[in-house]
Amino acid sequence: MSSRLLLFDIDGTLVDTGGAGLTALLDATREVFGDDGPALDLAGATDNGLLKNIFKAFGREEDEVTTAAFFDSYHARLEANLLNDCFGSRVLPGAMELLKELTEAGEAIGLLTGNTAAGAEVKMQHHGMEGFFPFGAYGDDHFDRNKLGPIALARAEREFSKSFSPENTIVIGDTPKDIKCAQALGARSVCVATGSFTVEQLGTEGADTVFEDFSDVEAVLAELLR
Repeated sequence: MSSRLLLFDIDGTLVDTGGAGLTALLDATREVFGDDGPALDLAGATDNGLLKNIFKAFGREEDEVTTAAFFDSYHARLEANLLNDCFGSRVLPGAMELLKELTEAGEAIGLLTGNTAAGAEVKMQHHGMEGFFPFGAYGDDHFDRNKLGPIALARAEREFSKSFSPENTIVIGDTPKDIKCAQALGARSVCVATGSFTVEQLGTEGADTVFEDFSDVEAVLAELLR
């Protein structure tokens, strides 16, 4: 195994849930808080950060009971929505092939995502990707995405029994927040324009490399493994 660490975002990078996640969040808000919440900007957000804003919008203090009820509702609804064909949840072009190639090459890969650990597991299992990621840093580890990088490195070291440096780490995502997360860690960012942002926008935001999508797996591999 090399000393390189590859950290993948989920939504807009590996999969597109077709609104299944957003709908689950909105329905959970209505169920637990009793009304529609604020508009949710999911691009690069953490689930805990979104919930903080929901508490604030309703003028309520955060508490563990409501937090647990919200995420229980959200995870159940997410799982049901992914099974509903009307959302058209799908794996993004080249993503599955890329993960297979990296795994076969013995690369150290993990998740760095704003999803909760449970939400990430639901999405990965539904799309047949659960076997690729032995560890991750998640939205319920910290509400600030920029704090997740060091958590990911520490977990990678425990998982693989070796140390990884930020300089040999690549954060792979689809939003400016993924780029900022990589910069906060001192890592390189490789972005893909399969989410809400264009190649030009991601380049302007400071991504080290940007792909239109991952369909040219060989080109993406060459960039990740150089």
